[in-house]
Amino acid sequence: MEKLLMLWVTEKQLQGGTLTQSIICEKDLRKRTGIHSVVRHGEAASLDVKAAEVYIKTFSELIEAKGYIPQQVLNCDETGLFWKRMPSRTYITAEEKTMPGHKPMKDRLTLALCANVSGDCKIKPLLVYHSENSRAFKSHKILKEKLQVMWRTNPKAWVTRKFFVEWINLVFGPSVKKYLQENNLPMQALLVLDNAPAHPPNLKDDLLEEFKFIKVLYLPPNTTPILQPMDQQVISNFKKLYTKHIFRRCFEVTENTNLTLREFWKDHFDIVICLRIIDQAWLGVTMRTLTSAWKKLWPEAVAERAFKGLDPKVSVVEENVSLGKSMGLEVDERDVNELIEEQSQEVTTEELHDIHSQQHTVVQQKISFEEEPEMEEVISTRDIKEILECGRKL
Repeated sequence: MEKLLMLWVTEKQLQGGTLTQSIICEKDLRKRTGIHSVVRHGEAASLDVKAAEVYIKTFSELIEAKGYIPQQVLNCDETGLFWKRMPSRTYITAEEKTMPGHKPMKDRLTLALCANVSGDCKIKPLLVYHSENSRAFKSHKILKEKLQVMWRTNPKAWVTRKFFVEWINLVFGPSVKKYLQENNLPMQALLVLDNAPAHPPNLKDDLLEEFKFIKVLYLPPNTTPILQPMDQQVISNFKKLYTKHIFRRCFEVTENTNLTLREFWKDHFDIVICLRIIDQAWLGVTMRTLTSAWKKLWPEAVAERAFKGLDPKVSVVEENVSLGKSMGLEVDERDVNELIEEQSQEVTTEELHDIHSQQHTVVQQKISFEEEPEMEEVISTRDIKEILECGRKL
């Protein structure tokens, strides 16, 4: 229990959450009773709002003093993604109604998403997963260096300071510098971050000399849910688009076949396909969404009139429902919205158990993957036993 509690504390800290002794004790008690949510009450919430109001003025003064324009100001935030999870009722199809209950897919990765205020500069995401997945990359003949994400791994799939600094110097810095040069803009940029441990206050000291034109600004504690631009519908919209592309992939694979959803997950969906869908979803997040996300922190930069007439006729949620129904799935808007909410909830005790168990298996998996010889097919344990028995008889 203590190990799981420490995992939860670290998880909350890496997300930029504020922890007090009473909150930790409450989680400890809730873990014992099987209740998995932590509620933040009145006083803390009111302090958040006051701090946010003060900071908005401070931010505005900084922008004016330094002369930053929307193209030069960016925000980055991390989010967990259960990359095999679909709305809870989508497993029910005509063939599967009599099958045992469905357990939601728990496999999770972490993404760091980043873009500027004007929405025309999206940075290649940082992705952290718990396994190298040599088999999937080998079968698809994929080089990690060529991916549309910066791929990193650790047993808990957490963004660490080391990974974040690598992303800043290898991806963020070069991308921002190139963008400013191509658009003939002054060589200055402002990166807005929350106070998660992966974003330490002295991050500027880790910047390579050629990227010292980038200044880093931190949101005050307890204000990120209010002010963090990526939290203002950007991440939510990304996850809706991700779900839409999963539905579309599933429809394309299973159309005119007898494949069930379970068979689709098992045989036709892996981490490499997931990465392609992540790229599609991130490309699909619109400039309007990215710019509108700043209306609380930097309302002057959000020109609503520039977006008139650009709203899609059909929402992403409606597209998801339509695609689901075309596959014979029982899904509605509530199911899709619940999925997005589930993606944003804190890690449950069961998921902490999964993370904890991964720590004991990832090293062995990595070793076996690296040493595994190339072969056309994997030999099952039963086949090996039969081979050995034949050898014994001979």
